Amino acid sequence: MEIDYGLYLITDRSFLKGRDLKKVVEEAILGGVTLVQVREKDISTREFYNVALEVKEVTKHYKVPIIINDRLDIAQAIDAEGVHLGQSDMPIKFARKILGKEKIIGISAGNVKEAVEAERDGADYLGIGTVFYTGTKKDIKTPIGIEGLKEVCNSVKIPSVAIGGVNETNFKEVLSTGVNGISVISAILGKDDIRQASKNLNSK
Repeated sequence: MEIDYGLYLITDRSFLKGRDLKKVVEEAILGGVTLVQVREKDISTREFYNVALEVKEVTKHYKVPIIINDRLDIAQAIDAEGVHLGQSDMPIKFARKILGKEKIIGISAGNVKEAVEAERDGADYLGIGTVFYTGTKKDIKTPIGIEGLKEVCNSVKIPSVAIGGVNETNFKEVLSTGVNGISVISAILGKDDIRQASKNLNSK
């Protein structure tokens, strides 16, 4: 499967201000989003399943891949294109056994060691960061910055997306490091005009 990592949207319903998630995701895709990750914290499995299924209706219509954050069971249940795992989630080799070779597995990496290990273990892509301070990750250590991003990106051959505080004012500098794309939450979902926000960030 050929994946375009250029503009990678991570969902966070706390930014929606009462707006419909399906409609917001559709507007984001129409503005240029190429990949959607459904990320949910502190909700039941049933609710996560329902949210993911709703988003998949939109992504399937526009032929945009859908990735599920952390939850292999949800990814399997809705037949998502893949899953994104953090450093404290299930090891890649076991995730691969469960999901099979056809599915995409992304891994979060904050340094060269984590990136090299993820590539060696069979990750399809990396989410590198956190690049800058961000309101959506309260527990992060010091951001790696542009130089750190460049170093991690250049340590592997698999595709990578930059995550953490990437927005319309810094995304061009971020893309100059060699990453394949940018991963955003508030830079799209926090805006009033979702489609225009996506267009503004479109790395094309």
